[in-house]
Amino acid sequence: MIKISSRSTFFSKKVFPVIWFGFLVFFIIIALAGMAAKSEIIAPLLIMPVFMAIFGYVIMKKLVFDLADEVWDTGDALLVKNKNEEELIPLTNIINVSYSVMVNPPRVTLTLRQPCRFGKEVSFSPPVRFVPFSKSPIIAELIERIDAKRRQL
Repeated sequence: MIKISSRSTFFSKKVFPVIWFGFLVFFIIIALAGMAAKSEIIAPLLIMPVFMAIFGYVIMKKLVFDLADEVWDTGDALLVKNKNEEELIPLTNIINVSYSVMVNPPRVTLTLRQPCRFGKEVSFSPPVRFVPFSKSPIIAELIERIDAKRRQL
């Protein structure tokens, strides 16, 4: 089995949100302490962090929180692990592979013929490449193998 998902998925899904929201909470606490010391309320110091928290949550929900934790290539199938669940997805069940390199983190979305326990679409982040905005050879090879399996049907 070859791991075809990024090792930084844990950081993106678990660590970064804690840092992001932790910083915003820390900023709000410092702002409130400063306002209490001066006995005056400065609305922008409270509005902006709240706006950043809402915006950050919406972006993370759309691009990060739905990523599978790990994806392993077993040859004729992909083993997808998310939280404490696993699903073996045969390559013949994949009808489309969408690969986006212009987002951070980069993402691969597999559209399935038959839904699995994770739904009709499964998304994961491919291994990080040192050359930004370039296609991953691992994903390109996976797309070719899925196409070959589709032609065999």
